[in-house]
Amino acid sequence: MRDKSILIVDDVEINRELLSDIFSDNYKIIEAADGTEAIEVINSGHSIAAVLLDLVMPKADGLCVLREMNRTGLIRQIPVFLITSADNRSQLMQGYDLGAVDVIKKPFISAFLKCRINNVIELYEHRHNLECIVADQIKKLNAFNQSLVETLATVIEFRDYESGEHVKHICILTRILMERLSDMYPEYHMPQSEIDKIATSSILHDVGKISIPDRILSKPGRLTEEEFEIMKEHSAKGCEILRNIPEIMDKEIYGYSYDICRHHHERWDGKGYPDGLKGDEISIWVQAVSVADVYDALTSDRVYKKAFDHETAVKMINDGNCGAFNPKVLKAFNSVLDVIKCKKQEMQMESLKRKAEIKQSASGG
Repeated sequence: MRDKSILIVDDVEINRELLSDIFSDNYKIIEAADGTEAIEVINSGHSIAAVLLDLVMPKADGLCVLREMNRTGLIRQIPVFLITSADNRSQLMQGYDLGAVDVIKKPFISAFLKCRINNVIELYEHRHNLECIVADQIKKLNAFNQSLVETLATVIEFRDYESGEHVKHICILTRILMERLSDMYPEYHMPQSEIDKIATSSILHDVGKISIPDRILSKPGRLTEEEFEIMKEHSAKGCEILRNIPEIMDKEIYGYSYDICRHHHERWDGKGYPDGLKGDEISIWVQAVSVADVYDALTSDRVYKKAFDHETAVKMINDGNCGAFNPKVLKAFNSVLDVIKCKKQEMQMESLKRKAEIKQSASGG
């Protein structure tokens, strides 16, 4: 363990020397004469296995050191042992509340002290190793889920090239809008990890289009009333597809995907489909996907229409030409229009480049 250090913090030099003699055979020893020095050492990036911390010191006491370690989050990574000759229960309880793992009373028995501290250090290292293993498994699971979702989206693209491009755009636009909603409104706040899952899940919002007949999906003109009713079935059909894969998908991504797939055509005033949900009956992530979906559809070429420019699309959404939306979602949308416009232009350029490459490859160039 010589590659790790034990930090001994005590204003009495003889105490530091005694503790140093106990642990110097197995660890590098770093000494600090007060809390201020200790904080500098802890924040300097040393590989510290444990801190032996006197409570009563000049300048900054042991509790100050613990508060700083809580602020930086290092208290979860480094075990701290309080060293004291006093029996101040209030002060000791404060130390425990701030994350200290044990109290060492002076005078101490060397062999007993060595066993106690080595055991805790090994426990912390074992926990750290487990956390690393879990983090690696989560990373692999997230990569698998992303791959699964993208594979399903690719299936859509084989059926309908425009939808293939569309789902990629929705993922990016949904993330932008959800991040803004999270910043603007406390009731909609979410950690970035959840926003990322929602953005990934949004890719599957149109997965049900796999089941729509080509004559309707690729019709160049306006759909008849009967054809539109068939097209509307894609939200429910998508849920039927998703119901067959929950065991191999992250539980939360599955939940978001199912909700988004079924309800991304619901509207704030209750005039959407398939369930006629109204207001906050529609989850906020579905509301975000709905606005992103409408914006991208308006600003993209379709077999039945040419793309509207950014400004016209924004006006149509705000004027209610595409159905009613939550005023808070619209406010968030309008506050990031510059970002959305820029991203849309980037995506359009990538799409044109991709189409040119496909055309060149097909011609044998």
